[in-house]
Order: sequence, then structure tokens, then C-alpha cells
Amino acid sequence: MTTDMIRIGVLASGSGTNLQAIFDGCRQNRIDGQVVLTITNNPLAGAIARSQRAGIPCRYIDHRLLPSREAFDAQVAEALGEAAVDLVALAGFMRIVTPVLIQAFQGRIMNVHPALLPSFPGLQAPRQALRFGVRFTGCTVHFVTEEVDGGPIILQAVVPVAEDDSEETLQRRIQEQEHIIYPKAIQLFAQQRLVIEGRRVLIRPAPG
Repeated sequence: MTTDMIRIGVLASGSGTNLQAIFDGCRQNRIDGQVVLTITNNPLAGAIARSQRAGIPCRYIDHRLLPSREAFDAQVAEALGEAAVDLVALAGFMRIVTPVLIQAFQGRIMNVHPALLPSFPGLQAPRQALRFGVRFTGCTVHFVTEEVDGGPIILQAVVPVAEDDSEETLQRRIQEQEHIIYPKAIQLFAQQRLVIEGRRVLIRPAPG
């Protein structure tokens, strides 16, 4: 790894499709960086097998053995710090992040959410979109703050809602867009092109 490449830590709780998209982006040189650590709170997470296949260290931290969310996040922050991580990417991480982790990596934590924020924050966003009857939904990559799904927005992608969509079909099409825009957002960070000004994220022009 060259010195101008960022070190990425990924937190994942599920199958790890966005984790795989980040792995692929690094391997295909679409991200000037390398995942150096995966952390999961789920011993059955598909992210574990994906990390093993990619040769990336994966650490399991059992939140049920810890007295509080803050205690869990302290262990996560310690592990990320030991790995000298530059950017933390949440990829299907089913935990609310506390100020303990946010303050340790201020302005350096990203998340991808399956809706066009600020619409449909929280869980089951595709189901929320279908129940509300919207014609369009999508996905959002944003910086993580103490407001759940409320941080400054980096990139978004729009997904039309079909009349015959189920939650599963809509979620699948949203995920396809997540796998595109999440690596792009990470690359913008790696290129130092993201500037947070209040609630807005400004994207600097590409170098050269």
C-alpha cells in the first residue's frame, strides 16, 4: 500500500454486499485505498466469509457481553485505532453509533442508507417508501453524526418505484445503486475532495 492510499475500516452486521462493493472498488483501483479491518457484531454475518475470502482481518465483538452501547463503541474505536484507520464505513451495521465512536473519528465515518434522506430514516426504508406510495426512492451516502441518518449528504441515487414492486424487488434495485455510489463517495474522500460546511458537503473539482 502506498502512502497516499487511505486505510478503511468497515463495520458490518449482515450479508456484506456493500462491504463486497468496497472490496471490489479497492481491488479494481476505483478506490485509492484498502480495507484493513472489518468489524462485526454478528457471528453469523456474511461479512465474515467475505472478509476471509478477501484476506482482510475480521474481528467479532459481541455487544451482548458489554454493559452499554458506549462500552461497545469504545472497543470498536480501539480496534479501529490500532488498525490506523483513516475512514470508517458502515455497511449494513445494525447498531446506533454513539458519540464515543463519532468523536473518535469526527468527520471520518460514512454510512449508506436505502432511501433519499431526509425521507424514510431508520429501519425498513423500502417498506416505508412502498407504504407511503412514493414514485421515487433511492439511496444516500452521508457522513455519520449523532442524529440518526441525519448527517451531511455526500451522494444520492434515485430509484423509480414500480407499481408491482415488492419490498424485496425494490430493495434489490436500491442495493444496486448503493454498490455504485458508496465506492464513489469513498474515492472522493480518498482524493480529499469532500468539504463539510454545516449541513452541506461540497465536492471539490478533480485534481488536474
